[in-house]
Amino acid sequence: MYQFFYSPNSCSLATHIVLEEIGAPFEALRVNLAGGEQRQPAFLALNPAGRVPALATPQGVLNETPALLAFLAQAWPQAKLAPLDDAFAFARLQAFNSYLCSTVHVARAHGRRGSRWADDEQAIEAMKRKVPQNLSDSFELIESRLFAGPWVQGADYTVADAYLFVLSRWFDSDGLDLSRFPKLHEHHARMLQRPAVQRALAREAAPA
Repeated sequence: MYQFFYSPNSCSLATHIVLEEIGAPFEALRVNLAGGEQRQPAFLALNPAGRVPALATPQGVLNETPALLAFLAQAWPQAKLAPLDDAFAFARLQAFNSYLCSTVHVARAHGRRGSRWADDEQAIEAMKRKVPQNLSDSFELIESRLFAGPWVQGADYTVADAYLFVLSRWFDSDGLDLSRFPKLHEHHARMLQRPAVQRALAREAAPA
């Protein structure tokens, strides 16, 4: 059985959804980020970076969302959540997830964790002001060039859809309107109908 370390409303939701999709046996363990649990020695032993998600497997602990999504798709091939028999298509899926991780998520983090990149308050405020434009530009690229439809890679649902859903559901809190992007808005609504998504959201919304 896997041990899955997560925090509600974080990027760990993508892995949470995929665990539900594949039907893997796992224990969900909530990490209190607001209380600093991620900086305690017990959690740092799992992830020295002090972040969620973390997934303890019989082989060891894995971190970072793109790696976890690829691992689960490969470990549970019967779920068909990645094009494992097509090296080029799988690389494109990895490229999409890497873009979400390295560009879209980081652009958002500049609004909430600017102190990672600067100590000057004016610089931090400048980063915050840039977030809506940077996110809009990123999602415009996804809408127009990277999203095949009806799912990220076309007809087949993959782990990339879970990851995209997580970032798009943050739009309201970032002061953006997802309806500006019709394809992604419809994708978000379709994701909410999936039982695995509903189960993950219900667990994360439950009292600690």
